Amino acid sequence: MRVSEQDAAGSAPQIVSSFLEQRKEQVAQRWADAPLFRSVFTVSRDEAVEACKAVVEALSEVAVSGRLEDVRSPGFGTVREQLGRMSATRARTGSTPAQIAEEVAGLRAPAVELLREEFADPAAPQAQECVLALTLLLGTLRLVVMETALDANAELIERQRQQLLEVATPVIKLWEGTVAVPLIGTLDSARSQVVMESLLEAIVDQRARYAILDITGVPTVDSLVAQHLMKTVAAARLMGAECIVSGIRPAIAQTIVQLGIDLGSVLTRASLSDALAYALGKQGIEVSRADAGASAR
Repeated sequence: MRVSEQDAAGSAPQIVSSFLEQRKEQVAQRWADAPLFRSVFTVSRDEAVEACKAVVEALSEVAVSGRLEDVRSPGFGTVREQLGRMSATRARTGSTPAQIAEEVAGLRAPAVELLREEFADPAAPQAQECVLALTLLLGTLRLVVMETALDANAELIERQRQQLLEVATPVIKLWEGTVAVPLIGTLDSARSQVVMESLLEAIVDQRARYAILDITGVPTVDSLVAQHLMKTVAAARLMGAECIVSGIRPAIAQTIVQLGIDLGSVLTRASLSDALAYALGKQGIEVSRADAGASAR
């Protein structure tokens, strides 16, 4: 269909809005074969077409408002919701925001081609204005999708970071009633919080009476790390468990003394084995070396 006289009297954004509304099916059919939609909706093409229609309707709403270059236009709310899920899916499969943005740019050509067909003379000034308006609208869509993709990537990275923190702070059951957290690497506030939460959960789950924090693999200890350790010890006590800090190397001991940190209330042992021996001894379990002669026999 051609642009009607009534539409022709309107502004370029209004004409574009009317075009998107009236040619929604055709635009959606062409977009459904674009990489952006085809790679996500691999089971059903009809599902991809419906997703495209939702985006076209949202773009029509943005166009009629005249806010073609405003990424905060209310009409883009549906686009963010629809394409946000798609961007998250693409991000999980390894696509970068730049790649997703290029795929969005690929939506321009089929839409512009359909728009040109609306005019008897595609080279007429009004036709050129409408093409420019549609190009601006799709350019803003590209920015919205990039922003959404970056947000999705940030959320993914944060989830992965949290998972790595949890993996890097395992709680091990050493004996009935005794658990340990062997810490390796640098401690910061986020990781220290995970250590505390994981240890307290293990104390409850295992009904542990003794908890060992082994810092043999921690390269440095500053005042902040020491405070976190003391808070963890205090929290364990509140849960009914005695907490033992083991593996304090000479360099770390000197640092703690120089910082003026008082660990007098914290039970410490030189090594993890010493801490375990202490915990077992408190439970009435004696550990001794096997007799050399008996071993030979």
